[in-house]
Amino acid sequence: MVEQTATVYIGNLPWGTTEDDIAGLFGDFGPLLDVRIIQDPRTGRSRGYGFVELASPGNATKAVSALNGAAFNGRALMVSNARPKPRRQ
Repeated sequence: MVEQTATVYIGNLPWGTTEDDIAGLFGDFGPLLDVRIIQDPRTGRSRGYGFVELASPGNATKAVSALNGAAFNGRALMVSNARPKPRRQ
């Protein structure tokens, strides 16, 4: 049996947010498999969004419900289920 995971999109992140900050925020919703803040490759600066991979879709749904619109370091987070990455051809 293949275990399912779920990826959550987090937008409107403050520039100084670290992956550890995000892990602390999402840690209450179950085991985290991956945390990524997307950075501009030229400057290394955060682009203001990232992704969290949770161990179960149910935990991801709970996290989205609880954290979408939540205040985090002075900003309202935008949290939703991530769309699948398009295949490269």
